Amino acid sequence: MRILKLANREIKTEKKAFVMGILNVTPDSLWNKSCGGLRTALKLIEDGADILDIGAESSRPGSKYIDSNVELKRIIPIIKKIRKYSNIPISIDTRKSEVLSACLEEGADILNDISSLEDDDNLGKLCAKWNIPVILMHKRNIPLHMQKNTYYEDIFKDVESYLFERIDYALKCGISSDKIIIDPGIGFGKDTNGNCVLVKHCGQLCGGRYPVLMALSRKSFLGSLTNRDVKDRLSSTITANILSIMNGASIIRVHDVKEAVDSLSILNSIEYCLQKEE
Repeated sequence: MRILKLANREIKTEKKAFVMGILNVTPDSLWNKSCGGLRTALKLIEDGADILDIGAESSRPGSKYIDSNVELKRIIPIIKKIRKYSNIPISIDTRKSEVLSACLEEGADILNDISSLEDDDNLGKLCAKWNIPVILMHKRNIPLHMQKNTYYEDIFKDVESYLFERIDYALKCGISSDKIIIDPGIGFGKDTNGNCVLVKHCGQLCGGRYPVLMALSRKSFLGSLTNRDVKDRLSSTITANILSIMNGASIIRVHDVKEAVDSLSILNSIEYCLQKEE
């Protein structure tokens, strides 16, 4: 059983990993079927999502950052609507303390920060004050330019070193160690081979001391490996997710929740049968 501690409660799953469903309230998402409002959110919940990750600022390669006022206008209304129907944990994909603070007041539970608390000096202390889980992600440069330099001497060591640095910063901000989740940042300043290395070794990051989130869903490196467009990357996404879980991932962030849940059910069932045979 996996357990994730929130501020005032905890969630559990018998699956090998938590499934985080992506809900984008942006006009330029990688996968337009993840965009939407309450109906999309309720569908993700119905399909079995353990967590909803809501983002109002696109971070796909080549995208530009937006003003916090625009972000708030997009994200607050959908949180209000969801909270009328469900108490599902809500993760907020933002880099800004102003946005996170308003979302926490409306019932959000987790920070998912692609900047690993670097872009806003107030974020770390805010998370510590609210005692919420924080997802720290590795990236190189900003989304607009991040794919211009994807060379690493040793990608695993470089990513791990950065994450250790940001973990240390988070701890100094007062964030509890059991509220830290790490994300190697698949596709954020990495080439296809580098992404594959991180999938293979994700559970070894930072000595395996922190839960690892893998966000692989329909990403371009899967297209590079299969020569498939984004709309045809479901099977490769499922395969990559299962491999990452077998290699130590604790959370998978996905567009296609139902299929992810089904694949994890198969994984659990087969492992159970093998244990019985032993």
